[in-house]
Formats: sequence, C-alpha cells, structure tokens
Amino acid sequence: MKRAAAISLCVAASIQCAVVIAQTQITRPIRLIVPYVPGGGTDTLSRMLGPFISDEFGQQVVIDNRAGGSSTIGTLIVARANPDGHTIGMIDAAFVVNPSLLGKLPYDTLKDFTPVVLVATAPLVLVVNSAVPAKSVRELIALAKAQPGKLSFGSAGNGTAVHLAGEQLRTVGGIDIQHIPYKGAGQSLTELLGGQITMVFATQSGIKAHVASGRLRALAITSPKRTQAMPEVMTFAEAGYAAIDAVTINGIVAPANTPKDYVQRVNAVVNRALQKPEMQAKLVDLGFEAAGGTPEEFAAWIRKEIVKWAKIVKDSGAKAEGL
Repeated sequence: MKRAAAISLCVAASIQCAVVIAQTQITRPIRLIVPYVPGGGTDTLSRMLGPFISDEFGQQVVIDNRAGGSSTIGTLIVARANPDGHTIGMIDAAFVVNPSLLGKLPYDTLKDFTPVVLVATAPLVLVVNSAVPAKSVRELIALAKAQPGKLSFGSAGNGTAVHLAGEQLRTVGGIDIQHIPYKGAGQSLTELLGGQITMVFATQSGIKAHVASGRLRALAITSPKRTQAMPEVMTFAEAGYAAIDAVTINGIVAPANTPKDYVQRVNAVVNRALQKPEMQAKLVDLGFEAAGGTPEEFAAWIRKEIVKWAKIVKDSGAKAEGL
C-alpha cells in the first residue's frame, strides 16, 4: 500500500510538473491590436484592460492601433500572428458583420481566430447636431422624407455596429439618407460637431458630454430599457421604432491554435477585472455593460451573431464601398 501510495504521489507530481512545463511562456510585451484609431470605445476598453493582462503575465501590454479596411487590416494582423500568446486583438461588431457585408475577406472569421472572451456590450445613441430642427426620431424621419438624399449619417466605418444601426434607421424609417464612413468614431463625431453630417449612432461614452453641453441632441437609444448613464434618453421602442436595436460589442480574440492555457489565463483575468466594482462603475459611466463568460460561450455567440447580422445586411441592402 505504501509503495502504491508513493507511486500515486510520483504520478501526481509528474502531472503537475508537466502542467507547469506546458504553460505558455510570455517573454516579451504583448501586442493588443485595436483595428481603429485611438479615442473610440474599442480603444478605450483595450486601454482599461491592458494593465490587468500585463499584471497577469508580468509583461507590458502595448496597444497597437491599426485602422482601416472596415477593421480588417488590424484583424488580419491578429489572424497572421504567431499563436504564441504575444499578439491578441480587440474586436467589435464589424468582426461578425464583415463576412456578409464585405463578402470575401483576407481571413476566415470562424477558422483563423481563437475566441477568448466577450468583454462588453454598449447600446447606441442616435444624436444629431443641435442645428438640426428634429427633436425626435419621428421628426427626423419626417425631415428626411421631405429632403430625400440630403441628410447624412456618419459611422466609424463600413460594417461597424454604428453603420448597421444607420441602415436599420434607413430601412425601418423608409428614408433616403447618405452614409459617410470614417476611419473611426472620433472622426465621425468631429464631423458631426462641425455640422458636416446630420447624425451619427454613437456609444454613450462618445457623446454624453456633448449632449450635456447642448452641442448635440440625443433622440433615442437602442437598449431595451433606459440606461443609468443617460436615463433622460428614450429608447427606440418608446419612440415607436423597436426594430432599431443594433448594439456594439467588444471582445478579445487570438490567432487560431493559440495554446489553451494562455487563452484560459487571459479569459480569467478579464472576467476578474469585469467583476471589480470600480471597473463596473467606470463601464457604466462610459456607457458599457460588462459581459464576460467562457471562451466557448464567446465562440457560440460569434457564430450566432454572424447569422443575425447577415440578415440585417441583406434586409437593408447595405453595401461596402466598391461593391
């Protein structure tokens, strides 16, 4: 019995040693690819989570902004990176929209990535420049119908949630409005504030201060109920347009075949960070809702969302430039 017990202990020790040896070693800074210019929600969340990931691995997390191509340029960098844990990417709704909106992509959304964790979701607020006479969604739609093709909406680029929200408004309202894609949310907001475009769908974090100052007017929000961050803004359902329900999301992905132990560590540290009261308070203040969950749940969510957005793209007739 003693000999059997000793053997069992040796086997257990060997397994434990094997686990330690098998653990992915992170020996240099981790690149967190953000497929947009600095300043938007995707960039903000990345910078909030970077220090937590850095503490977990004892290496600096470098935020690498690679904008362009409706987020495909930065996302492709993640797909082609060595799956050794030194490169991960923050994605948004464009990740699940682009397969149907852009058609042929330089990567396979389902095969070339390892889903790590769904970080957060955020409802979108429809805002107009304060000079626009419309005081409600109904009045804005009436204004657009009176001036077909004259009103415009900006977005952070083709395939982003803010783009598809505008397409939902176009389809549900039966209106003719122009889509003006930019390289990021910050640029579209600057153009709106300057009066170059009529409206944008934006996260609460991006427009809350401008609405409070009176420079922009918030008409409705895509959440199912009013939010803590902007409780004065009615929902689209309250405004009579419940079908306008697009939200933006953010999540972390890694290259395909990234070691499971590394994926689990990043997943765990992000989940822990999202549960911290101070992090949750900051997310609410910025207009986000913490998500979290397992890599498997995130993978299932991605598959489901690709199907959902494909229908929205088809129903709206949305097209990317050059298609």
